[in-house]
Amino acid sequence: MDLVIILSILLLAFVVSLIMTWVLIPILNKKQMGQNIREEGPKSHQSKAGTPSMGGIGIIIAILVAGSIGGGFAKESLIIGAALIAFGILGFLDDYLKVIKKQNEGLTVIQKFGMQFLFAAGLAIWLYSIKGGEVYIPFWGEYIDMGWLFVPFEMFVIIAMTNGVNFTDGLDGLAGGTTVIVAVTLAITAVALGYGTAGGYALATAGACAGFLVFNKYPAKIFMGDTGSLALGGVITMTAAVMGLEFLLPLAGMVYVLEVLSVCIQVAVFKATKDEKGEGKRVFRMTPLHHHFQEGGMKETKVVAMFWALTLICCLLTLIFA
Repeated sequence: MDLVIILSILLLAFVVSLIMTWVLIPILNKKQMGQNIREEGPKSHQSKAGTPSMGGIGIIIAILVAGSIGGGFAKESLIIGAALIAFGILGFLDDYLKVIKKQNEGLTVIQKFGMQFLFAAGLAIWLYSIKGGEVYIPFWGEYIDMGWLFVPFEMFVIIAMTNGVNFTDGLDGLAGGTTVIVAVTLAITAVALGYGTAGGYALATAGACAGFLVFNKYPAKIFMGDTGSLALGGVITMTAAVMGLEFLLPLAGMVYVLEVLSVCIQVAVFKATKDEKGEGKRVFRMTPLHHHFQEGGMKETKVVAMFWALTLICCLLTLIFA
């Protein structure tokens, strides 16, 4: 992949995302598709109520348009695009219930995880049929064949990382900016390893998120919603997976991992220590993790900057070990 193609994909994704987001904002405002803010969330977020959501639609379109340049109808391109669309549809359904039907919780836990399980199973089996069960082992520097165990392993990675990105989307510019850094890292790795299709989609993801950030940076004029965050989780995970980099993805996406772990730890400890009155102990002030720092008095912009910095450090380490 030469420099002209790299810059073309980045620029195209950025421009399409920028234009689509600019067009979506007044449409979503007119349709009153504003974000509902949970009462149990940070009090400072109540002022965000009514901000247009579902901006992930523009991100998805931008990634598909720009990402197809390098991949076309190649098998790897189709499965990455399928992951983007499948989880984007799931996020759209969740947002539709929250924003349009005014159901604050959106899809039920069973509905959301049931669909995630089905999508993850289909993608894992499809990927296994394309490239087998090989995954790269960091530090050792070799690929190993996991055989049929690859399918449940891949399902776990897909579900964990998509939810990680979803939980990260809680502050202005947090998920978008973090994903730009992770996507650029995957693009560099793809170019170095000769995975042109994966590199194209990684570049498209970085450009699309950057274009969206123009309107999503603090104070955000639009949110990506679950439509965007779940779609980004799907495309980032599958882009890494076609290169066999599942074990490096948690390092590059350390923020995603910490966000989802904070929720799991909080729930587990609360349930384990719950008394007769229904009260339990909490490890964090509030979860996901970014809210813990907010509740401690840190400004939203500083929390975002800190998480971006952590992602940059982790991604530099990823490039060293790749």
